[in-house]
Amino acid sequence: MPTNTLQLFRRYGKSAAGRWLYSRLVCWRVPYFASIRPTIELLDRGRCVVRIRHRRRVQNHIGTVHAIALCNLAEIAGGLATDATIPDGMRWIPKGMSVRYLKKAMGTMTATATVPAIADTSLAQELHATVEVRDVQNEVVFDADITMWVSPRKD
Repeated sequence: MPTNTLQLFRRYGKSAAGRWLYSRLVCWRVPYFASIRPTIELLDRGRCVVRIRHRRRVQNHIGTVHAIALCNLAEIAGGLATDATIPDGMRWIPKGMSVRYLKKAMGTMTATATVPAIADTSLAQELHATVEVRDVQNEVVFDADITMWVSPRKD
């Protein structure tokens, strides 16, 4: 059974307007994500694609996309991919994030997060979300490894 997050995306994610609405709903649920105005382009088990436009609100003093905006983008993509991958009876929280800034981030940024299937749903465990952020030339400008703590929900 898909998680509520995934069910909602499958319902609304078929059109541009639906993806816009879904993205706003995610930002309403987690307000800090609204600071980068993300658009969730794809969500499926083990994978999420999120895009942000280069605009002044995500820009640093040298005119590139700010490092923390890229971290925020990685966290929303990795979090949604994790949420869509784990079973309904489990929950997750980021435990740590390792990032690399590989080149100046200019223009629209597209983050693709991948998460492996969870092996044992009865145990608390670490799960790694791997995120690559690419520019409009399809070059990787940033990558992240997000350690998620996944555990059974308490009743």
